[in-house]
Amino acid sequence: MRYSTFGKSGYKVSSLGFGAMNLPSVPLEQAREALNYALDHGINYIDTAAAYRNSEEIIGECISHRRQEFFLATKTGARDYATAKAEIERSLVRMKTDYVDLLQIHYVNNVTEYKKAMEVGGAYEAALEAQREGKVRFIGISGHRPDLLVKWIANEQFSQILFHLNLAQPFALDELIPKAAEMGLMRVAMKPLSGGFIQPVEQAIRYPYSQDVHVTISGMVSVKEVQENLDAQQKEVGPEERRELEQLAIELGEHDCRRCNYCSCPLEIPIPDVMIASKFREKFGLLPKGNGFFQRHQEKITSCADHDPCKVVPLCEAKCPYQLPMSSVVQKAASFY
Repeated sequence: MRYSTFGKSGYKVSSLGFGAMNLPSVPLEQAREALNYALDHGINYIDTAAAYRNSEEIIGECISHRRQEFFLATKTGARDYATAKAEIERSLVRMKTDYVDLLQIHYVNNVTEYKKAMEVGGAYEAALEAQREGKVRFIGISGHRPDLLVKWIANEQFSQILFHLNLAQPFALDELIPKAAEMGLMRVAMKPLSGGFIQPVEQAIRYPYSQDVHVTISGMVSVKEVQENLDAQQKEVGPEERRELEQLAIELGEHDCRRCNYCSCPLEIPIPDVMIASKFREKFGLLPKGNGFFQRHQEKITSCADHDPCKVVPLCEAKCPYQLPMSSVVQKAASFY
């Protein structure tokens, strides 16, 4: 396991972090085994959020007795002071701890939400208050718009930044990671498998591991998955392998979708998942979770071409800040059936 100094915190953090979002989907004893196995094998960064069902409670139940062994990060999706304050207090109770190492203002993807969170009476004010009270050590921000995040961190109000970085979404490399490194921020990459779509798993894990980030959060739910992720980081990435991974990321990132979710489909097609999976599906196929996604949404996806309100100007494309050809990608995905 590689360890590095985590921004300006002074903490030596493991390069692999345990993402606990999916733990509520497995039996408690399985979650307990996975979490403790991770700690036993050197993982010392645990990531969760108030919105991840009972993930925080699982952490409290399974590893609160080992609290001094890991850096604990959680998130609030609230934008106002009162709701954020309540979420912070609830998170502490759920996780059976007096403090969290990191609280992130979660899932900030547009200017309006950012302003709400940062204004007087906003969620950031609640985070600062909790920090003064010793309930929060550091404050960070997470989002899916690297072009906006790079502007927001420039205001020097955050110690950490959480962003997508995987073979299908390399966009944080352009400006966000260099700016965060220049500022000495804690840099955490999420979704190395893009939510369970990307394979081969080893390459997917090694790609963000090869970049200038401190931690890659991988969602894990079993001892087997922890082992698989640990194995992928057993050796450093050499120059030749790094070039190969970066070239692959350029190819697989041609869809250009940031998963900002500005688009909304009248047929309820999860467009970002289709966009991001498109190149991977053509080249490598998908992991079981990805195949399950396309099976569940078959009827919606195959209905896209015949939806009358979208035949002249697709409604989703009018909302996309990157002017992406989403309708054609969705219709191409329908051909896989």
